[in-house]
Amino acid sequence: MATNGKAENGVTTTTTTGGGGGGAPAPLPQPAKVHHIQHTKLFINNEWLTSSKGRTFPTVNPATGVTICHVQEADQADVDKAVEAAKAAGERGSPWRRMEVSGRGRLLHKLADLIERDRVLLATLETMDTGKPFLQSFFIDLDGSIKTLRYYAGWTDKVHGKTMPVDESFLSFTKHEPIGVCGAVIPWNFPLLMFMWKMAPALSCGNTVIIKPAEQTPLTALYVGALIKEAGFPPGVVNILPGFGPSAGAAVASHMDVDKVAFTGSTEVGQLIKEAAARSNLKRVTLELGGKNPCIVFADSDLQLAVEETQKGAFYNQGQCCTAASRVFVEESVYEEFVRLSTESAKGIVIGDPLDPRTSHGPQIDQQHFDKIMELIESGKKAGAVLECGGKAVEDTGLFIQPTVFSGVQDHMRIAQEEIFGPVQCIFSFKSLREVIDRANSTKYGLVAAVFTRDMDRAMSVSSALEAGTVWVNCYNALHAQTPFGGYKMSGNGRELGEYALAEYTEVKAITIKLNHVL
Repeated sequence: MATNGKAENGVTTTTTTGGGGGGAPAPLPQPAKVHHIQHTKLFINNEWLTSSKGRTFPTVNPATGVTICHVQEADQADVDKAVEAAKAAGERGSPWRRMEVSGRGRLLHKLADLIERDRVLLATLETMDTGKPFLQSFFIDLDGSIKTLRYYAGWTDKVHGKTMPVDESFLSFTKHEPIGVCGAVIPWNFPLLMFMWKMAPALSCGNTVIIKPAEQTPLTALYVGALIKEAGFPPGVVNILPGFGPSAGAAVASHMDVDKVAFTGSTEVGQLIKEAAARSNLKRVTLELGGKNPCIVFADSDLQLAVEETQKGAFYNQGQCCTAASRVFVEESVYEEFVRLSTESAKGIVIGDPLDPRTSHGPQIDQQHFDKIMELIESGKKAGAVLECGGKAVEDTGLFIQPTVFSGVQDHMRIAQEEIFGPVQCIFSFKSLREVIDRANSTKYGLVAAVFTRDMDRAMSVSSALEAGTVWVNCYNALHAQTPFGGYKMSGNGRELGEYALAEYTEVKAITIKLNHVL
């Protein structure tokens, strides 16, 4: 993979070429080989602006350690400017508020069309910036982004209230109105997809938005800024501010004129955002936070399917997923066979250049995160868990860690308690149904869970007993734009996706009219 960068007035010209794809089947998409303009400035009011202090920061390709380009760094003054633009764009009488509601849907469809048009380029940028394999970017992230936009495009003219039967001398009904200015703080593991998960329902309901992408991965968000302008969204409706969490992110969370904030990331930062919201204007908050997710594999399950799905959960995106299959509980009678099959499967994972379509496992996002994962792996070894495979960095390749399988994991170990957010599968054994339910629920998190069994009665009973916002039965990471997603306990508040997300972006107004003539 080769990258050439030339900075001109805050805009970087980038050429990308995919490497090593010659052995892939012909139908597979290939990384982009193009000459394109990569915006690196702040996107405010449909204009590209230099940050108030003129500071920039590098965004680095984690697979190579090479700086891709430098991006303008937003701070409090830039957030103030973006909020002012977003507030003006959402005022009554503005083009956005005057627009026929189905017109918002047409704009979202137009944006989806443009992302579809530039899908290969966006997947290439996402892979360069995050290190995730290109085919995952192309098929999962881009596909999910497009489907999310189209799903919420269809909701713009269907967000409506109800009439309530009251005393016959009154007419009571509700209206669902936009909240106002919505801030969205985006994580680095799924930059484009999480952008759409937050922006699409917010715009569908008539809000305006400020997006703060993660400092590690700002490139696709900025590219989408150009597509938003090309699609014809009015100025100020969408604003994109690359920067750091303690400065730009904190400014969004504490701003008195930001009416709602949505955040995906760690539980610790989620607590800070909720505190900032409470100390400012009691803004609405949606949080999608960490997880230590249990998978329960019963002896009657399709064992090969369970191995495939739990490993997809453990190793997808190098394990850097809030939904990661962190704790796999396997019934004692099939435990040894499950461990053997899982170890064989993990050893077959292809590690390499993320831009090679044959690669299924890339690097971790940065050195700090790499070191945290390796430290937790070492803690598992010292605590007495059995290292079946992996457990080491891939030599001479920077931030790559081998897919790692531990068996004999005990509930008190750090690898059983802490969110690793890396390519580590922890396998436990269990004897009884009550035991495994209690162990599965014995964590502060409650994001997702999975059950593998051929007995649907048991599947339904266990699903009801698990303290998680999502339970998958005989599958894993089965996410759809139509299905709500969010967590119990310290995995967050509120829901994203589906019709449920619309409630997070609307105010409900009740109107009661006194009738003077009652027959």
